[in-house]
Amino acid sequence: MVDLDGTLTLTDTLAESVLQIVKINPFNLIWLPIWLLAGRAAFKTKIALKASRLAAQLPYRESLLAYLVAEKDRGRRIILATAAHKSVAEDVSTHLRLFDDVIATDGAENLKGTFKLAHIRSRVGHDFVYAGDSRADLPIWKAARAAVLVGASSRVADCVRKATPVEREFTNESAGVSTWLKAFRVHHWLKNLLLFVPLFTAFSFFDRENVAVLAIAFASMSLGASATYILNDLWDLSNDRRHPRKRLRPFASGTLSIPDGLRCAAVLLAASLALAFIASAEFCAILVLYLLLTSAYSWSLKKRPLIDVIVLSLLYTLRIFAGSVAVKIEVSNWLLAFSLLTFLSLALVKRCAELVSVRESGEQATAGRGYRVTDLEMLLPLGIGSALAAVVVFGLYINAPDTITRYGTATLLWLPAICFIYLLSRLWLATVRGEMDDDPLVYLIRSRGSCLTIASMTFLVIVAHFLHLP
Repeated sequence: MVDLDGTLTLTDTLAESVLQIVKINPFNLIWLPIWLLAGRAAFKTKIALKASRLAAQLPYRESLLAYLVAEKDRGRRIILATAAHKSVAEDVSTHLRLFDDVIATDGAENLKGTFKLAHIRSRVGHDFVYAGDSRADLPIWKAARAAVLVGASSRVADCVRKATPVEREFTNESAGVSTWLKAFRVHHWLKNLLLFVPLFTAFSFFDRENVAVLAIAFASMSLGASATYILNDLWDLSNDRRHPRKRLRPFASGTLSIPDGLRCAAVLLAASLALAFIASAEFCAILVLYLLLTSAYSWSLKKRPLIDVIVLSLLYTLRIFAGSVAVKIEVSNWLLAFSLLTFLSLALVKRCAELVSVRESGEQATAGRGYRVTDLEMLLPLGIGSALAAVVVFGLYINAPDTITRYGTATLLWLPAICFIYLLSRLWLATVRGEMDDDPLVYLIRSRGSCLTIASMTFLVIVAHFLHLP
């Protein structure tokens, strides 16, 4: 007897199905509590009727599967016994072609704990071995001839060992702090340093009050961004599981559960809004706009070619604008135009890198997006052209009258402009060669040359401001 949720699979099929029908129609969220009032078994039936097949995209516990295949080859009868709905269980059974029979919820009775035990006894009698993971399985283990512990907690495992011989144990991959930090995408918090750009361009580095306000704004936007990253990962589970690298993400791989992800996202979002309001009411309004735009991107806009990269560039530029609102420092149109074009180029780097990876794998299109490999012929010159347009804007800014009066030696700004050309050219060269990561930011962090180039640009801008040369 083998349980399904948390045992054979590293996820909960009911949570996966609920997520799927909400993704199909977000208004189903309203009906979920109403359906649940009819009882858990009826709720599972309702969800199963609306959801499509899941078996092919579920993350299975490969070590347990290998063990079950070996035991079946030895002549043992393998039965799937689960509280999941019968349609889900039969779909899994058909997909794996491993089980001799299926026992699952079908009707008014939710097959969990003693109810599952009664059905097992009616089907096979008292001589059986049970593989499970949760406290609800304790009555079944107690009645079994032997137990297989799969990802069970130490407390549950101790209870089982006292009552039943343990045939085999399988442990879960540890979901510690590092796993959650990976889900938070902490490295993406670096993007929120753009909040400090208005303070930098105003050369107000030592204004403690503004630095403190921006530090709070940084924490607020970082936590809010992490909440949206988690929700995006949950929303995009099926596509991520088909991706060669994204399938290893904590939620796609099953290391972290869907309910835990939803609870964590809610806490992060609440903390983000609270900190935003502390920074300023205006900043809080910009943060809400940012979160809404990010959500719209995750749910729909990222599937629309070209619109997705434009929205990404707007989200980056919105961070700079949010920083200016937080500390009430006006930013120039030069900076906003430069930012928009630069980040449009970086967004296109991301898309082109994905398409190069897809091309190398022999596929013709990206999963969950509207791009095809043949689009590279248009996207590459568009991305490089955006980078060059950003350089032109920077050059025009250097020669603007306001720039000449604000900088001690405005001519020195051509040096960071040259560094900027090198930086973006380096990114595009890596993209064409297939060396670019899924996110150009990750590539920049890992590349010592890129980090030195950015540091040099920053230093040269400061020198150009404070150094007065004839």
